[in-house]
Amino acid sequence: MKKSLFILSLLFCGYFLCAQEKVEYVDDEACGCELVFIDGIQTTQDGDRFGFKREDGTVIVPNKYLFVDRFHGNYCKVYMDYYQCGMINRDGTEIIPCIYTNVAYPTDSLIMVQQDSLYGYFDTLGNMRIPIKYRAASSFNEGLAVVADYVDSDAVAYGFIDHQGNMVIKPQYQYAYPFSEGFAVVKNYDRFGMIDRNNREVFPIKYEILTSMFEGNLFAGDNDGLALYNNKFERLTEPIYTQLDGKSEDRILVVRDGKYGYLDLNGKEIIPCQYDRAGLFKNGRTFVSRNNKWGIIDRMGNIILPIEYDNSGYRAEAYIYHDGLALVEKDHFYGYVDISGNFVVYPSFQNAYQFSEGLAPVYIGAWGYIDTKGDFFIPPVFDIASPFVWGRAEVVYKGEIHKMNTEGRCVKNCKNAPKSWR
Repeated sequence: MKKSLFILSLLFCGYFLCAQEKVEYVDDEACGCELVFIDGIQTTQDGDRFGFKREDGTVIVPNKYLFVDRFHGNYCKVYMDYYQCGMINRDGTEIIPCIYTNVAYPTDSLIMVQQDSLYGYFDTLGNMRIPIKYRAASSFNEGLAVVADYVDSDAVAYGFIDHQGNMVIKPQYQYAYPFSEGFAVVKNYDRFGMIDRNNREVFPIKYEILTSMFEGNLFAGDNDGLALYNNKFERLTEPIYTQLDGKSEDRILVVRDGKYGYLDLNGKEIIPCQYDRAGLFKNGRTFVSRNNKWGIIDRMGNIILPIEYDNSGYRAEAYIYHDGLALVEKDHFYGYVDISGNFVVYPSFQNAYQFSEGLAPVYIGAWGYIDTKGDFFIPPVFDIASPFVWGRAEVVYKGEIHKMNTEGRCVKNCKNAPKSWR
């Protein structure tokens, strides 16, 4: 069971990366294997071992790996054992043999590998390009990678190498982070600063807290307050923010005096710090909370859904839009609002989850699925029902677990289930 969950978690983590890949849904009952073809390749399983096949049934790799990831472009991480990791290409060739503690997906056509406590790099043909000798390392970013090496018998320092393994910035820092937008954060004497690619100190190493550059901005300061700077290192705000919670859609989520608000990329507080909780924007909308009540605002701070709704707390996807609708709660009942904050489904369900692939599981005495118009697409007949992922949902029907597709048809473990629940 743990292995299955591990595989599913790997697949789920890769979902957003494969948005442009060809996905074809298949019936699972005949093959007894994993869910879907992703860009023409499908995971297969025999007992506790996994492999891959093509759409035409051609076996690429026999079922020999303990764990496998999904393909990321042309490459996939595979595990012969818990600490024996390697990488295959789309032909099933093991370009990195399964003898390494860990491997990273290629960046700048180089694959970082870890062997015990040392790091090095291979190219995508499986040739070692940079020897496994560094005490720590990062993947390449903007043509350089962070590495740590001994500078004397027992002192380790951080520097940067290029694709050929040349030490372009010698190890001299207590810590270093990958380059972002032409600059890298470095640390010495427990203080942070920033260097350029020529190792010039462009921002003094004196800050207790310093972020990497993001969209031409950075935050710097100490535990008493952070200020926003631009990429010319001009300060745009006073050091009054105590927390940076991320950015999305040209809005930076910050905390001041214990309250959440939003800055634009020029440091203007577009939405005042007035909320107890707030999220990142998605499709121009985000959730906010005040006095244990929840609502939705737009990028300018206009109220889309009044801040008067509930949130039981265990639904991370509540008040976030999926398929154009957001799940909301009122007086322990659940419904859905559209992008304008209008109810498409008034709070009438005893339990519910977010939409995915055009359907949402809802509970009214039993679990079923509604469409984005609020009509039952699959009637409430299940003991348990999950949101759809890659065209499949797990349901419990009369005490047995089944997999169902978005047409309401059973596709796995169907012996005691009807062909269709519609």
